[in-house]
Amino acid sequence: MAQDEKRIALLIDADNAPAGKIDAILTEVARYGVANVRRAYGDWKNPHIKGWEATLHAYAIRPVQQFAYSRGKNASDMAMVIDAMDLLYARNLDGFAIVSSDADFTPLVMRLLTDGVKVYGFGENKTPEPFVNACSKFTYVEALGQPENAGATTATHPRSASELRSDARLLQMLRGAVDSTSNEEGWSPLGAVGQQISNQASFDPRNHGYRKLSDLIEATSLFDVRRDEQIIWVREKPKAHATAKAKRTPRKRPAIQTS
Repeated sequence: MAQDEKRIALLIDADNAPAGKIDAILTEVARYGVANVRRAYGDWKNPHIKGWEATLHAYAIRPVQQFAYSRGKNASDMAMVIDAMDLLYARNLDGFAIVSSDADFTPLVMRLLTDGVKVYGFGENKTPEPFVNACSKFTYVEALGQPENAGATTATHPRSASELRSDARLLQMLRGAVDSTSNEEGWSPLGAVGQQISNQASFDPRNHGYRKLSDLIEATSLFDVRRDEQIIWVREKPKAHATAKAKRTPRKRPAIQTS
């Protein structure tokens, strides 16, 4: 392993993750580092997770048996949390990849982040927002697995311009990132915009149906995009900027004249 490669612990909640997406998940994790720890947690006598059995050996994932000691309680969650904290205290990892659609892992993610490690989350579209937003980056598994030559779209259906513009949180994040990284002419390098967004929130354009951030920004129809050799520049369109500013500025009431 190269000295500068990041070391990632891949922890899978087999009860709440689809086995059919593991190849795409590992490919994604490889973008951030080497998954030198690979563990999947569950009660392997439960037929519900039988689909994982063939996957474990093929991808060198160690199964961790966790019996359901109490009805209605997920003992696998507790086992994952204990292992994650043991791995954190060992101080030989740079990040964690947690595969689950269960919001119960949100406190764990927040705890890991306080130690300065990255947490990459993977789960289905049904994953509750607290877990999604807590991660350094969260990717819906439905958005993974599209061939590289398939253009800008992903397995998640691309959201239309009107759908994107109706997402207040998304627009606030995009506008804020462009504004904070812009030069005197209002242009921002796309790389700086992406870095600003990743610093403030969990974000992946594929969750909105677009493979690249530039494709997503263009799809909103609210930004000008300019390609200058190897650099992509982004600027909010003057009309859109003026409209947004007008909405934020309260209208002054006319003065009442007295005789």
